[in-house]
Amino acid sequence: MAKILVVDDEVGIRELLSEILRDEGHDVLLAEHAAAARTARNALRPDLVLLDIWMPDTDGITLLKEWSAGGQLNMPVVMMSGHGTIDTAVEATRIGAQDFLEKPIALQKLLSAVKRALQKAAAPPPRTELGLAAFVRAAPLRDLKKRLEQVAARSRVVLLKSGPGSLAELCARSLQAPGKAWFDLAAQHQPLPIEALEQAAGGVLFVEELAALSRLQQKNLAFALDRLEKFDLRLVAASAQGAGELAAGGFDETLARRLAEVSLAAPGLAELRDEVPEIAAQILGHLVESGDVPLRRLSTAALNGLRNQPWPGGYASLRNAVRSLALGALEEEIAGEDVSRLLAPQPAALASALPLDLPLREAREAFERVYFEHHLQLEGGNMTRLAEKTGLERTHLYRKLKALGIQAGRKGEEP
Repeated sequence: MAKILVVDDEVGIRELLSEILRDEGHDVLLAEHAAAARTARNALRPDLVLLDIWMPDTDGITLLKEWSAGGQLNMPVVMMSGHGTIDTAVEATRIGAQDFLEKPIALQKLLSAVKRALQKAAAPPPRTELGLAAFVRAAPLRDLKKRLEQVAARSRVVLLKSGPGSLAELCARSLQAPGKAWFDLAAQHQPLPIEALEQAAGGVLFVEELAALSRLQQKNLAFALDRLEKFDLRLVAASAQGAGELAAGGFDETLARRLAEVSLAAPGLAELRDEVPEIAAQILGHLVESGDVPLRRLSTAALNGLRNQPWPGGYASLRNAVRSLALGALEEEIAGEDVSRLLAPQPAALASALPLDLPLREAREAFERVYFEHHLQLEGGNMTRLAEKTGLERTHLYRKLKALGIQAGRKGEEP
């Protein structure tokens, strides 16, 4: 029979449902709040979850959204509430709940709901991608999600102003409704037919970098922009350049100004360095749940190794690295050495960067220049962290960098 997780903060209800379901031959797991439910769901992989809405730490709707956003809603969930409303039931169903039971729960209604949910579980759930909602423990990403939703509530077009290490795709995925289309305009190399927009109705159109679009792709973008309302589409575009810079580089000036009417500053991974371990862990969990990689976990050393990378390629390059690590690791736990092997500069590249035919003193200075420039980039120009990593006192460090001709610190940072 099935493995069923019952999540409810009332001990009496947990015991009652457990007794009924065990009499039916099911294996029953119990959780008294959302934190325990997360642990049980990840460790025991239940076939079905009965989830109470009103709980003291995190309510059931929020937990359901978290599982959905993280690609973890691959088991049916039946919501339960003693204070349910039609709006709440509709919201839960929209997020992905299979059914909704009002308390007190009649025996036959419970058994019927469980039977229906388990029958539906036989069909594989639709593939989902990670959005910002998956990163509940990363405060900067929670704030970014709120700002993005505020802008999107008033505009179908969102221009993300983001430099290297962009999170543009992650932001755009956050606005993609479950089951709706994802259309990357940069992948379209022919004139855009109106049928393509009809098929994408209700979905998200995405452009990772406006400056990379060809003239034809810019025309496709303008064509789509005029038809967003008609086909209930959203457009999320990103660029490291402002409208004026884009126009100066050959981008259609009128189109650039239209897109820039509503913009949002979005941090890159270089600015979110301390959040990289959380992002990487969520990416790995999503890949495991999707069946793309075998069961793996990132060690503390591996997470620190990922944190110390600059990630100029942004979210996509981090995701590709995590996937490669999971597929290539020989053990269930991905070690720090695995990260080093995958991401460390190749010896040939390092050798070519250092002149080996110089006198020792000059060669040492060349090495030090490469060394400090490398770590200065990794630390995002933060002199405090650079001093800690290199083991040099800050005053000595500034003198060393000056002697090597390296610009010290970030703009506006005091020595």
